[in-house]
Order: sequence, then C-alpha cells, then structure tokens
Amino acid sequence: MAACLGMEFTEIGPDYLRAMMPVDHRTVQPYRLLHGGASAALAETVGSVASALVIDSQKQICVGLEINANHVRGVREGYVHAIAKPLHLGSTTHVWDIRITDDHHKLVCVSRLTVAVLPKRDLAAGDAG
Repeated sequence: MAACLGMEFTEIGPDYLRAMMPVDHRTVQPYRLLHGGASAALAETVGSVASALVIDSQKQICVGLEINANHVRGVREGYVHAIAKPLHLGSTTHVWDIRITDDHHKLVCVSRLTVAVLPKRDLAAGDAG
C-alpha cells in the first residue's frame, strides 16, 4: 500500500515516526481533493510501522485493530505529512496518535490507531491468524 500511494518515511525520533505522501492521481477523489481513505492509509501505515519498530520482531507481530480518522481540511496539491506518537505502548496493544498536516503545517486529519501485539506464529504451516 505504501509504495502504491507513494508514501515515504522521512524521520524517526525517540518517540515519533514521520512519513509523507503526495497528493496526486493516486490519492485524490473525483473532486481532486485528498481522499479520506488515502489519509487513513497513511495514518495506519505510519502507526503500524512505528509499532513494528518497538516490538520484539523475533517473537511478536503487530496488526491494526481499530482506526478512526477525522478529516478537517481538504488538500488539492503538494504533500501531506504524518507524525505518529504513542499514547500507550502495552504488552498486547499499542495506541497511536497520528496528525496529518499539509505543506503549510495546517492540520488535515487527526487519527487514532490501535494495534494488537500478537505472538509470532509459523504462518507457513497453514495458520491463517
């Protein structure tokens, strides 16, 4: 999804992860405004990757459990920039606050992502989840 929509990770810090996504033919709806689903995809991607960076990847996986998004401003061009910061980093769930802004630092979308942290299983053995 990230590659299809042109997402790029731009910065990692001690308590955040940043990414950006173009507002172009891949990410707009018919009115040439940023598609809400593209914003949600950006939010889930940056939050999920942030979770993957803090788990023990030898023993655990993380998957999206719930996401919500409030779209507060339309964007027609340029890039949108997401920053994910943890609200909760528990042993079985993570909750992320994701803010998406435009190139002028104006708020575009506020999202909250809950991620389930699960034990790693051998999916090749036919375990579907």
